[in-house]
Amino acid sequence: MENTRRSFLKKMTAAGIGTAGLALSSNAAAATVTTETSAEKKKKPAGKDDGKLRFGFIGTGSRCHEHINNVLSIPGNKIVAICDIQAGPIQRTLDHIAKFNVPAPKVYTGSEREFEKMLNNEEFDCVIIASPWEWHVPMSVAAMKAGVPYVGVEVSAANTLEECWDLVNVSEATGSHLNIMENVCYRRDCMAALNMVRKGLFGELLHATCGYEHDLRDVKFNDGKHYTYQKGGELRMGKDAFAEAQWRTNHSVRRNGDVYPTHGIGPVANCLDINRGNRFLSLSAMATQSRGLHKFIVDNGGENHPLAKVRFNLGDIVTSMIKCANGQTVIVTHDTNSPRPYSLGFRIQGTEGLWMNDGDHVYVENQSKPHRWDDSEEWFKKFDHTLWSKHEAEAAQAGHGGMDYVMMFDLINAIHNKKPAPMDCYDAAAWSAISALSEMSIARGGALVDFPDFTRGQWIHRQPAFALSE
Repeated sequence: MENTRRSFLKKMTAAGIGTAGLALSSNAAAATVTTETSAEKKKKPAGKDDGKLRFGFIGTGSRCHEHINNVLSIPGNKIVAICDIQAGPIQRTLDHIAKFNVPAPKVYTGSEREFEKMLNNEEFDCVIIASPWEWHVPMSVAAMKAGVPYVGVEVSAANTLEECWDLVNVSEATGSHLNIMENVCYRRDCMAALNMVRKGLFGELLHATCGYEHDLRDVKFNDGKHYTYQKGGELRMGKDAFAEAQWRTNHSVRRNGDVYPTHGIGPVANCLDINRGNRFLSLSAMATQSRGLHKFIVDNGGENHPLAKVRFNLGDIVTSMIKCANGQTVIVTHDTNSPRPYSLGFRIQGTEGLWMNDGDHVYVENQSKPHRWDDSEEWFKKFDHTLWSKHEAEAAQAGHGGMDYVMMFDLINAIHNKKPAPMDCYDAAAWSAISALSEMSIARGGALVDFPDFTRGQWIHRQPAFALSE
């Protein structure tokens, strides 16, 4: 049976199914994925040798380290192989893994397509992809075609509509489970609010707001040695910079849209049952002028700094409005070039009340004092999700306030029980598509654009599943 499946996958790969239109944002990644699966290579059952799930990692930056912490802190897992094109991140990752007193993984490095060799040579139960955005789809597609049962891809999962469809088409064709690693869906307050929605505390939902409002100016530029810009240091972006400034800043040069929507839209989509009884129908977006990044360069490097000549296309604040099939509206904001405190701007509002995370306010009709906010703390204690109440101690040691641990636990639980991915290919496509659609709408002066139905009509009958059971 397994050999038959592998042969089937090989035929699909040769035919190019799911690889149309990989319009990536760097020349290096633009080649169509041609990973050929091996019919002769026999996949072992999960954990056959020692009962441990076999993990692989593609991309070994700081985000990879956070995932490794959680994979190795949850019993029953091992890291088989890691892959990166840069020696520095590889060595730092090996040093990090050594702290856990476990065997060192096999290393794949060198060419930009080395990940294909890793996928075809090794046996995995799950591969986590934490690479630059333009590589997310080629690597995810290659992993699914190589027969990896579960593929976790960091956010955003895709940059173009073609890429969104690639994730859906290849996941459906291969049977591999694609999971978008959207950790904010597991934020404790978001999960408690989701419980309140499901219990009907807010009545019928009407409207939501969310976004990614995070001053990243010092992340988009650095001195080539540190993750963030050090005051007084040399301003760099691109190949001479360090970490995300090598690639992330270039998206602000080339694109104008919500290039990072999933932190906000993921939790909202779960509350609205998107792809499961509801779906996004249409979107309209507008952007302000681009000022923040140029000002940051001038303020820190002077008007004559070489980077002061760079023209940034990304509007400082991008606002998208989405209409849903069940009538709700959603406003999504992207703001990463402005001086401001961090916020995801959540607001979940229904006919009987709402939650707003800025200020942590809750109001429930006939239970709150009229026209007075309740502090959300008591409400969220009452509706705390079991994933948190059961794993609070373990999560306390993890990154991003513990939500990284809860997310990894939920994915590993799905793998062990051969369940669908907690946040599947349809979620990855619908949430990530906001990027391409907002770019399209802005280019057309804010025109309304249609949202693809990535489920091909299945959304009508699919049932909510996220975080409903362990």
